[in-house]
Amino acid sequence: MFTGLVQAMGRVTTVQRGDAGARITVQTRLVAELAPGDSIAINGVCLTAVSLNDGSFDADAMNETLTRSSLADLAPDAIVNLELPLRATDRLGGHVVQGHVDGVGTIAEVEQDGFARRVRVEAPADLMRYVIEKGSIAVDGVSLTVSALDNGSFTVSLIPETLERTNLGNAVAGNRVNLEVDVLAKYVEKLMAVGR
Repeated sequence: MFTGLVQAMGRVTTVQRGDAGARITVQTRLVAELAPGDSIAINGVCLTAVSLNDGSFDADAMNETLTRSSLADLAPDAIVNLELPLRATDRLGGHVVQGHVDGVGTIAEVEQDGFARRVRVEAPADLMRYVIEKGSIAVDGVSLTVSALDNGSFTVSLIPETLERTNLGNAVAGNRVNLEVDVLAKYVEKLMAVGR
């Protein structure tokens, strides 16, 4: 489990694609805290560090993951958000994030708003039903608060800290981003359906 508070950005050094999936190599300072078999979220996708190198780790993304996330878009030199799993003694500073991406959205608009930046993201209709104003959503693994929404998109406001510490600081219209809606909303929907 994660909280959506990015701990570091990493740089993709290689992506080896094949019929079975892809092996992604990421250079990061977090390697010092990893062991083979550990989970790590890359742009909000929970993957397993399968091997460690000098200052980098390898993770395998199966075809299912590549189909359901924007990891299929990764290329060498891409900057990615990284988060290690939550420890039982850690603060839950963001919200409950599983690292199980629900779908991919597209950045439609980026607009400066004083020291903040507003980012509007178009999302699939089947995900928008879980998005509420002032609710939480993970965008590329970053826990954010929804500041506005309409039928096909939602807007988040990014403070300078988020712009500096995550790859969302480089977001431009047309970028594809991983989306994970609040898991609590999905559980409530399922329980309400069972009760009918």
